[in-house]
Amino acid sequence: MHLKTTLTGLLAATMLAGAGSAQAETLRLLTWGSYAPDELVQKFEEEYPDIDVEVTFSNNEEMIAKLRATGGAGFDLAQPSHDRIYAAQLEYDIYKPLDLSKIDTSAMEAKLLDGVKANTTIEGEVYAVPHQWGTSGLMADKTKAPDLSSWADLCDPAYKGKTSMRLKRTILLGTAFSMGEDPFAAYADLEKYQGILDKVADKLIECKDNIKAYWKGGDDLSAMMLSGEIVASETWDSTAYKLYDQNQNIVFVPPKEGALAWIDTFALPRKGKADDAAYKWINFVLRPENVTIMSGSTGAIAAVKGGTDLLPEDKKAAVNAAFTAADIDNLKFFANIPPGVEDMEGKTLEKIKAATGG
Repeated sequence: MHLKTTLTGLLAATMLAGAGSAQAETLRLLTWGSYAPDELVQKFEEEYPDIDVEVTFSNNEEMIAKLRATGGAGFDLAQPSHDRIYAAQLEYDIYKPLDLSKIDTSAMEAKLLDGVKANTTIEGEVYAVPHQWGTSGLMADKTKAPDLSSWADLCDPAYKGKTSMRLKRTILLGTAFSMGEDPFAAYADLEKYQGILDKVADKLIECKDNIKAYWKGGDDLSAMMLSGEIVASETWDSTAYKLYDQNQNIVFVPPKEGALAWIDTFALPRKGKADDAAYKWINFVLRPENVTIMSGSTGAIAAVKGGTDLLPEDKKAAVNAAFTAADIDNLKFFANIPPGVEDMEGKTLEKIKAATGG
């Protein structure tokens, strides 16, 4: 009786295991709006018919909020920016370390890989690798603002009523650099950083008469540039690249202080259930033919060796028109955000909005 029960149990377990392996695994991807184009998802599912990809579009703040609410459950692969992982992991424990032996890191651009590893290593464990990178800087119609070269030029009286910016942390940081400050170095001394923010707020409030309108998204910024309502703005490089394709007088301008560079990454949520599928997706999108499809969707540059050469032709021309090798060397990568900084920046932005109507 005992033997029969044991055999029956083993047979049932074997049948259940067999049934489980026949079922499709789901890869739950938490990512940015253009980072899972249908063409690539379909191609991946054809190559791995036992994996279904389920996509949730998000942003940095929402990714942290969703994973914090569940303790890192509900998703198998997330794509936070490189500066949003360290503090979130220390505070909320929402990610798990990567097994780098399962990722083809040899395909990645060494400077970007090393930078992300440095930013996301905790107690000797690496929590993220790079995927896409890009910058924030300036955009100008070079026939109307040929001398624009600094974040400070958005407030130049020569362009009164003809510039734009988005009231988010990027313009705080860019303005700080243009005033000779190093905001990232000041993260280590929050009292000093508050002093910098106060100076930046005064400067941007003074600047309000220069601003035609404060842009909220890429579409309203694009409309203002294409119509000629504005001649220059703070921008994501990808927005400028798209406009360059329509009007080659509109170019991305890396500020002389250095364009602010971000890297969106791959990270594993702590309670994810499909690590192997996640590693397959990471390696799949590192392949050159898939890099081009991905960059065509994101407008950003893949963090792989020769990433600019793998851009679609229209975007390659825009990047080459914007960046010199010296501009690349002068990039200012966003630093890890320590606890308290986002609240300080948020209050500064609210102060500016209240004074400018932005």
